[in-house]
Amino acid sequence: MRVIFMGTPDFSVPALRAIAAGHEVAAVYSQPPRAAGRGQKPRPSPVHAAAEALGLEVRTPARLRDVQEHEAFAALGADVAVVVAYGLILPQPILDAPRFGCLNIHASLLPRWRGAAPIHRAVMAGDAETGVAIMQMEAGLDTGPVLAEARTPIGAEETTGDLHDRLAQMGASLIADVLGRLPLEAVPQPEAGVSYAQKIDKAEARVDWTRPAAEIARQIRGLSPFPGAWCEIAGERVKLLRARIATGQGAPGEVLGGFTIACGEGAIEVIEAQRAGKRAMGAEEILRGLTLPERLG
Repeated sequence: MRVIFMGTPDFSVPALRAIAAGHEVAAVYSQPPRAAGRGQKPRPSPVHAAAEALGLEVRTPARLRDVQEHEAFAALGADVAVVVAYGLILPQPILDAPRFGCLNIHASLLPRWRGAAPIHRAVMAGDAETGVAIMQMEAGLDTGPVLAEARTPIGAEETTGDLHDRLAQMGASLIADVLGRLPLEAVPQPEAGVSYAQKIDKAEARVDWTRPAAEIARQIRGLSPFPGAWCEIAGERVKLLRARIATGQGAPGEVLGGFTIACGEGAIEVIEAQRAGKRAMGAEEILRGLTLPERLG
């Protein structure tokens, strides 16, 4: 296959490498470099950097609405485009240009969790399983028919970061399989069971100890590693990165021993946390330098 690849973050890189290993990549599209680091110098996206390392042509248009961009895309003569967390809306001329259209690797079992943050939302909602779907793209938001999917359980203590890495590899394997079998019949998504994974708002990250322990544990795991659920300890904002349900009861926020905290219902044990400006640490290590008050606010 002659493939156009369109992606930006780390999640997209395994799929790019898998496709480049077995197909001709006509060009790679990615978001333009963004200012980053202390010097605020433009930094290429993870996909951009990976594509250059593979010796592939990289294009970074700020938008795809212009006719010139449509013509340049069509001129590549691709059999198919593969889109993985690219970050720009694809106009209809782009969707229509490749022979087999544009295929999207989406990190959920559609129609569950259409939208921007499917991995976070699956963990935060307490879903028992998730997966990846290869979808034929159309104008609607993640509404296209599905060509293939792969499933995986969500572990009781898994974080969004853990699941992110596994799904990225699953998506890479699945798209390699799909490209080798095109054309495939695409199955329309069922109308029942549609849910939307809204973009994560940082306002969701503060822990409210009056909530049940199960909800708080899912919040901590679902927002780890980014943006990170947090609470204040002695006036310092501390990110809570891993947690599990624990035995014990008390007033919401009461410290029951170690890093076990009472919630509105039940308690949680914080397994990993991160102080401002420091690396993530296990609970035992972080408590050597951090004294918890009797109760967290």
